[in-house]
Amino acid sequence: MKTRMLGRNGPTVSALGLGCMGMSAFYGGRGEEGESIAVIHRALERGLTLLDTADMYGPHTNEVLVGKAIADRRDQVFLATKFGIRMDPADPHARGVDGRPEYVQAACEGSLERLGVDHIDLYYQHRVDPQVPIEDTVGAMSRLVEQGKVRFLGLSEAAPDTIRRAHAVHPITAVQTEYSLWSREPESNHVLDTVRELGIGFVPYSPLGRGFLTGAIRSLEDFDADDYRRHSPRFQGENFARNLALVDRVHALAADKDVTAGQLALAWVLAQGDDLVPIPGTKRLRYLEENLDALDVVLAPDELAGIEAAFPLEAVAGDRYTAAGMAMVSR
Repeated sequence: MKTRMLGRNGPTVSALGLGCMGMSAFYGGRGEEGESIAVIHRALERGLTLLDTADMYGPHTNEVLVGKAIADRRDQVFLATKFGIRMDPADPHARGVDGRPEYVQAACEGSLERLGVDHIDLYYQHRVDPQVPIEDTVGAMSRLVEQGKVRFLGLSEAAPDTIRRAHAVHPITAVQTEYSLWSREPESNHVLDTVRELGIGFVPYSPLGRGFLTGAIRSLEDFDADDYRRHSPRFQGENFARNLALVDRVHALAADKDVTAGQLALAWVLAQGDDLVPIPGTKRLRYLEENLDALDVVLAPDELAGIEAAFPLEAVAGDRYTAAGMAMVSR
């Protein structure tokens, strides 16, 4: 397994991680527990070390699942989880953000219990709370490091100024943001520049464009009834048609190289720098194997240029979240 460092002074992890969210939440057709655990075990067998979950996936059930999967192989795992998004049990679509210091401590305790571990390797603030100074939240997170409950700290979907302020309180090891051929905002909003300046690792989530870049999604009917993507702006009406045309171009380039569209899309992300560690998610063994094999896909300069020409910056139609979701990112 190829490895990469998370930041200039951070830990070494597998060059590709595994996002576990879809095993329990949001993408419909919740995975069968046995198969999901088999996917995690196979990933570890192939040398993958970085597993990514969060307390709000389920909520809570994904951490329990990951905990079961790693119970007898904790030493093989670099375990990342997140806190900060609070769910309303009465309304599964309602979201709140909580960065209060007392909540940080309580959330960590809950995650440790559900995961069945005595420490978390990388603990992210899932979304920044605009009502709580980032210095207060990260200060509380740093106390978790002092207590030995957390090894490294991270932020998810944070703006450059927030990243700088957080890093001044305690070293931030990784910033996680959506990044792929169809979500290239980190290039234009200076998040990528900022983490590189500060020596922070960058962890792209949804590097396959929420599955769209694989070419397997051709209509809304390909989604289960409870799949949140049915309501995502990029999958609506004219946006869907325009984005599908972009994916078809990627599919054609992949066919020319004798790889899958998903492998080409992952190889593109990996080629953006050795400081990037993408975390594609899957609950199927065949897709796990396909994703891991993307590590062996080498893109020559002319191929990278061809991909850029086929899928230009800002070519995607529609926001990546609903208005409510977009209000929670880059703060």
